[in-house]
Parts: sequence; structure tokens; C-alpha cells
Amino acid sequence: MKNYWICLFIVFGLLQSSCQQPKEEKEFDPWDGLQSVLDQIVAPEFEDREFLIGDFGAKEGGEFLNTEAIKNAIKACNEAGGGKVIVPKGTYLTGAVHLLSNVNLHLEEGATLLFSDNPEDYLPLVHSRWEGMELMNYSPFIYANGQENIGLTGKGVLDGNSRIENWWYWCGARHYGWEEGKGTQTPARKLLHQMVADRVPLDERIFGEGHFLRPQFVQFYECKNILIQDITLLNSPMWNIHPILSENITVERVRVETLGPNNDGCNPEACKNVLIKDCYFDTGDDCIAIKSGRNEDGRDPGVASENIVIEGCTMKEGHGGVVIGSEISGGAKNIFAQNLVMSSPNLDRVLRIKTSSKRGGTVENVYMRNVKVGTYKEAAVRFNMFYEEEGDHIPTIRNIYVDNLEVEDGGKYAVMINAYESSPVENFVMTNTTINGVDQHFKTNHFKDVTFKNVKINGEASEGLVKTEE
Repeated sequence: MKNYWICLFIVFGLLQSSCQQPKEEKEFDPWDGLQSVLDQIVAPEFEDREFLIGDFGAKEGGEFLNTEAIKNAIKACNEAGGGKVIVPKGTYLTGAVHLLSNVNLHLEEGATLLFSDNPEDYLPLVHSRWEGMELMNYSPFIYANGQENIGLTGKGVLDGNSRIENWWYWCGARHYGWEEGKGTQTPARKLLHQMVADRVPLDERIFGEGHFLRPQFVQFYECKNILIQDITLLNSPMWNIHPILSENITVERVRVETLGPNNDGCNPEACKNVLIKDCYFDTGDDCIAIKSGRNEDGRDPGVASENIVIEGCTMKEGHGGVVIGSEISGGAKNIFAQNLVMSSPNLDRVLRIKTSSKRGGTVENVYMRNVKVGTYKEAAVRFNMFYEEEGDHIPTIRNIYVDNLEVEDGGKYAVMINAYESSPVENFVMTNTTINGVDQHFKTNHFKDVTFKNVKINGEASEGLVKTEE
């Protein structure tokens, strides 16, 4: 009996000791949240109805303007409850195309929509955003406002027909065709900035003819359930794919080839639940640039871009591969980028976050992993809080994780940081990374809680950043 009580006492003591042991906390893994984001992104499906644009009077050949025929086909499809509007093999000249709910504009292989170079074919003016600022402007080439369940699919081509002789020179740069006596966007851009600062009502921000603000290629404004799949975009006047204040967006297997001014590839702005997958970008500006409005037009609505997944993409030319900003006044959060390939001597940066104290905003929870880079020009990772104007809205950049980045032949720097002393870049973590061929490891100033683990730069182990003034 004595031995029994001794054993019982020992067992009780062990149990009590076990209960008092602190539970081991699981190490934070930022990628644990990826699947829950992906679960919220569901591509729309469309009714099994087909509407051939030829049945509505469309003619191929690239000379007959098919705007009205395409409009009537889209309207009929919408009124029937939805389906596919089919663009068959051939070249079809058109002006602005406006999509309606439950309509999938489908370009068959060998089909080309060739967009007119006449600005009058993009009237009347529509509600748009231009560089993050609200206005009434020329219609984007493909546009929708307040629609649900819309598609732009098929293995055909959208040819923006833009070049130095028409849309491109509007930017005002001589190397894009501008010369004395030609119109330029500069006065209108300045005026729009002032209107934003003065909070001028939208119905008084009238641009269009005579103002030379180029329309975007594809823009969906306040739409839900969007599918852009398999399409090739060529020769854009400005930004290529530009959803605004929209939700549940899939951009998949899209090819963007256009080297004009401000020819960003895909720019979700103040959007939620976005998947950009298996796409190819060869662009005249950023390949992917996440935005949320400029200055008052971003801060007043206060809508962040959030839950954005970028995976399996290839980036060639472009100012940056994955970029957040610069029109980021509404903020951005929960950005996942993985399994990417980049390489070009003209690709300036792999990951770039750019903002200013005129714009403000909080950029947080940005996660990048498994990126292979041949070469780049400036920096693998760059944070910049001094992009363009300064003001009274100090930005915040925090919680940036980069894992398994491999660079064969880097540019000037591995990492650049230019931040405010009062708002340093905070919690930047780089792990399992190899960057070769850079001229200088770091060019940085203000940062806090930086962690380097298993990072080699030019063959040397790096355990942290060295402060150097910008």
C-alpha cells in the first residue's frame, strides 16, 4: 500500500509539472495566410450562350469601325442573361468597348481587336482615375463601371495601336515623339493635381479633348468578379490592366508586350482579393504596380489594396518587377508574391515600395519568396519614402519578408532604404538569399528591426545592414 501511494504521488507530480510547462509557441510564418486569401478569389462563370459580333454587323479587315456592332452584341448578351461575345479570327477595328454584367468578351485564337488611333472614338467622357486621381476623361479602350461577372478571355490579341505618332507623344517626352507645337499632358496633369488638392467635385474635373491625358488600356471601375485570361495586350497608350476599387479579380496567363511611356503591366488600385498568375510582362514601366490613390483621392476614401497574390509570372523589361506605389495614399497590405522569374539589364528593381510624405499611406505585410533573377540595374529591394513631392503625411513601411531570392548578376546595390528618421522601415526580414554581382551591398539610412538570415551578397555572409546616408 505504501508503494502504491508513492507511485500515485510521483504520477501526480509529473502531471502537475507537465501542466505547468509553457506551451512552445509556433514560429511565425507569413505564408500561413496565403490559402485563406486564395479561397476568397473565385473566377466568375458565364452562361453557355454565344453572340458573334458578325451577327451584329461587325466586319473584319481593320478598316471598318466596329464599335457599334460590338456594343450591340454586348448589350444583347447582357439582356439575355449573359454569356460570351465572340470575336472570331480576323482583325476588327474598334473604338471604346464597354463591358456589362455577366458578359465575357472572348477573342478566338487569330482574332485581333485593333483600337482606333482617333481620340474621338473614346468619347463620351467617363469616370476614371488617372495616376490615382479622379476625373472625367477619354474612355479607356476596354472599360466597365459598376458591373459584376465580367470576362476578357481567349487567345486573341488586343492591339492598342499606340506609337510615337499618336498616343505616346502626349507624355511630352521627345524620345516618345513629342516636339514643339504638339500637345502634351503637362498642363492638364498640373491642373488635375490642383483640383485634387482643392477637392474640386468630380463633375467639374472635365478633361478629354485638348488635355492630352492618355486613356488606360483596360480599366474596370467599382466592379466585382472579374476574369482576364489568356489575352495578349500590345501597344498600350498608358497603363495596361487597371482595376479600381474592384473585388475578386483573376488575371491569368495574360501576355503584355508594350514599351511605351507609363506602360505598366497590371495595376490593381484600391482592390481586394486579386490573383495575378502565370503572366508575362515586357513593359515600358513597372510590370506590376499595386496602388490605392494619390493624395486626397486616396486618403479621403481610405481604401487599401489588400489580399493580392502574384505567382508564376515572368518579368522582362520594366522599371520594377513587383512594385507598391507610388500612388499609395490609401495603403496596401497582405501582398504575396512567389515563384517569379525576372531578368533584364533594363529592369531596375525586383521589389520596390515607393511613396512620399505628400502621399502617405501604410504599406505592410508584403511577402516575397522563390524569385530567380538573372540581372537587374539598380537594387534587388528598394524602399523609398521620398518619391516626388514631400508633404505632411509621413508614410509607414513595415513587415516586409523576402525569402529565397537568387540573383546571378545584380546591379548597383542589393538593398536600398531611404526613409524618414521618424518613420524608419520596420521589420524587414531577408532569409535564404543569394545576390551576386552587385557594386555595393547597401545604400540605406533609417530602419528598425532588420533581420538577415542565411544571406550571401557577392559570396559574403551578411547578417545586417550598414547605415549609410542616402
